[in-house]
Amino acid sequence: MRRTSWLLQVALGGLGLLVAANMAGGAGFALYEGSARGNALGGALVGRADDPSALFYNPAGITQLLGLQVMGGATAIVPKTDVLTTHGGTETSFETGSNVWVPPYFYSTYQCTDSIWFGLGVFSRFGLGTEFDAGWLGRYNSYNAVIQTLTVNPNVALKVNDKLSLAVGASWMSLDLTLEQKADFGSLSNPNPDTYDLDVDQSMTGDSSGYGVNMALHYKAFNRMSLGVSYQSRIKHEIEGEVDFSKPSAVPAAVFNDTKASGEITLPAMVFLGVAFNPVDLLSLELGGVWTGWSTYEALTIHYSDPILPGIKSSTKDKKWSDVWRLQVGAEYKTSDWLDLRLGYVRDNSPIPGETADYLLPANDRHVYNFGCGLHRGHWTLDLSYAYLNVESRTVNARPKDGILHSRFEKGYSHLIGSSVSYKF
Repeated sequence: MRRTSWLLQVALGGLGLLVAANMAGGAGFALYEGSARGNALGGALVGRADDPSALFYNPAGITQLLGLQVMGGATAIVPKTDVLTTHGGTETSFETGSNVWVPPYFYSTYQCTDSIWFGLGVFSRFGLGTEFDAGWLGRYNSYNAVIQTLTVNPNVALKVNDKLSLAVGASWMSLDLTLEQKADFGSLSNPNPDTYDLDVDQSMTGDSSGYGVNMALHYKAFNRMSLGVSYQSRIKHEIEGEVDFSKPSAVPAAVFNDTKASGEITLPAMVFLGVAFNPVDLLSLELGGVWTGWSTYEALTIHYSDPILPGIKSSTKDKKWSDVWRLQVGAEYKTSDWLDLRLGYVRDNSPIPGETADYLLPANDRHVYNFGCGLHRGHWTLDLSYAYLNVESRTVNARPKDGILHSRFEKGYSHLIGSSVSYKF
């Protein structure tokens, strides 16, 4: 009893520290941090899908879970990127703000009969947080961008036979958006980063909700091999909000006045794939990948209820992102009844082409190195994970119309620290 109490206190204490902040982005701005165990395995839980976080990775796998089981947790993400800008022959380095973002999650699964299971997941699949000093040289493109989502996802899983399980579910997703940038009223057609006296501060906030569906399959091909496939549909958001302007007295009263605003964004479909196998009794391996259909993100257009300048009632930033694959591998070794050790690696490809790269997400392809452990005691499990995410450097050519200077994104990295607690009733 004393050991169980200690495990519970450590778990709840860790969660209390983690759930004190917000959320951040992954490749593009997708989030793949579905559980601490999943983090340690590099997301390789699609073919396994044998704990409550299967609701994130592959809901069909919940037919492997007996009775009622729950899991809750979060991942603390600490990102940092240097942006080197070249203007007037001078190179200047800027760092993104030091923030801690924490996407949480909760899962519950219940075995209704010998063939039907119900599951409920609450998590975030998308998020973004990029902040610079409000006076930095790239402020005419962006100095603060935050996208937060929360998904509520009920599922029903059917165990067709001892080998095949299927699942279907529906998702409700809320989205909150904040975009902040400056406009140089004195040189709108050719932003001049040396000029501050005519800077107009503009802040757009908005929110939306959307709906989607998901389907999944889990198949035990052999005694030591299982396959998983999970599909998440795209979700369209029609964002409604407002734009607030702060302007110096030299800017005429007739322009840049507060107004309502709206926009549309379609968050992409995702396909999770995984093949898990047990070469020996205590060791399991999984190879897999995630396809994300980012080609739906072609442009970001904001419509204003009232003109912000004569004849201007909208603004558009081209995106033209590409569909991408995330490749992942994970290994888990059961050292004893109470301890599992885990390793994972991820190659995470960026969907952002060089011609539209900007400061909302100064990133590139990523490599993620993961490890962690699982501690078991009675009906309780505490999972812990750490991941180091390294972002490859990239050079971006100047686009004055978009407020982009000749830039280089480098020294990008994130620390990801995860904690999950689960209980089997």
